[in-house]
Amino acid sequence: MNRFYLPPDHWHTAELDEAQTHHAQRVLRLQSGDEIVVFDGAGREADAIIEASHKKGLSLKISESRMTSRSTTAITLAQAIPKGSNMDLIIQKAVELGAARIIPLITDRTIVRLRDHNDARKKQERWQSIALEACKQCRQNWMPMVELPCSLAETLERLKKINPDQLRLIASLEKEATPMKNIFSSVEKVAIPPLSSATIFIGPEGDFTPEEYAFARHADCKAVSLGPIVLRTETAALYCLSILSYELKKN
Repeated sequence: MNRFYLPPDHWHTAELDEAQTHHAQRVLRLQSGDEIVVFDGAGREADAIIEASHKKGLSLKISESRMTSRSTTAITLAQAIPKGSNMDLIIQKAVELGAARIIPLITDRTIVRLRDHNDARKKQERWQSIALEACKQCRQNWMPMVELPCSLAETLERLKKINPDQLRLIASLEKEATPMKNIFSSVEKVAIPPLSSATIFIGPEGDFTPEEYAFARHADCKAVSLGPIVLRTETAALYCLSILSYELKKN
């Protein structure tokens, strides 16, 4: 059944916005009486029937809503922006793998550069739209927040202030990096109650610089090895999210 996003503050009006209405009418050819599913991006979904159709909105009759449970551990992906369309792919798959938040990073070796705040805002809005479409397609009722792009240092400082006890990991090519499995064997011994949040930092095509690694360690970020094979940045992101989802959602 076709799925549509109905923001939490629109749930009481039960009317799709203009963009979703256009997709329903012009692309899917839906009409009054057709059944759809709506979700609010915060775990709630419901069956609905199209009651009335007009150019700027679809009026719905919503049945009793249901909630989708979420893991006790919220996983954040802090991803250095890769070149080309790879960020689009990463966001799509991060949605499927249950990331709660995505932070695009501008690092010292990031190839993509932003002209100004307006450019950053436009990219954020586009990536948030991609996350929404991924939620619709994969039946994910929890939509991750895509934040404004910022530097590694800014992100680490903010996360440390918000949640000093958070598990923070950085994918590393350094010889001293700890194997991922060793990280979780130690986490299981101390995480009682379960961790409330975790963040994984993934570097750009040219990796983080030694200075960035040093800053991350100073911010209590654990360097983790992803094995002997050097992974592409998009592969590393999906690999880490898969492991984090498995290891932390067991708790």
